[in-house]
Amino acid sequence: MIPLILDLTGRHVVIFGGGTVGARKAAYFCHEARVTVVSRSFLPAIVSSGAECIEADVDAMDDRTLLDLLDGAFLAVAATPDAALNDRIGRLAQEAGAHFNNAHGKTGDVLVPSVLRGERYLIAVSTGGTSPAVPRFLREHLEETFPSLDAMIGVEGRLREDLKKSVPAQADRSRILRAVLHDPEAWAWLAGGEDEAYRKIKERYISGNTSLC
Repeated sequence: MIPLILDLTGRHVVIFGGGTVGARKAAYFCHEARVTVVSRSFLPAIVSSGAECIEADVDAMDDRTLLDLLDGAFLAVAATPDAALNDRIGRLAQEAGAHFNNAHGKTGDVLVPSVLRGERYLIAVSTGGTSPAVPRFLREHLEETFPSLDAMIGVEGRLREDLKKSVPAQADRSRILRAVLHDPEAWAWLAGGEDEAYRKIKERYISGNTSLC
């Protein structure tokens, strides 16, 4: 497998299972994709998520009915506690031309990672299901260690545009941008606001330190 970041706007995601796992998957996809959840019952979080809820006994459905539900789906998610049922859904998803994520059973062709999301960044981590605690640990570590990451990305973007005007060599521009990221004072300045930090960083790395250029 290789990691990709996809735009699911307008795509249809069908989730089978209305329990805790189904609710977590619905919350993950609902902010972008069109989501349908099929289950005998639904947790309140699913009902309030904006997903379409189809009340039905998935285990009692024949293949034709399941294929009808999968028609036009981009991704199918099997989130029932029954591994055999989940594997059956995966086989039919493949037949319908949909990608497949399996919460319990044979691994599908899509893994749902642990995500750390800011205004300007998206970081996804997965261990392939081997150790779910590790992605959570890394996410929490990044949140605690780099609380000003969004602001730093903004500063780096503005600094990069300034450097394009004053530093001809791309390698030199990259060296300066990396130096900022390794500068503890630059991170500390972000506590005073992005604009103030940018002013100080620009003064140090462009105006006041021509040796880096």
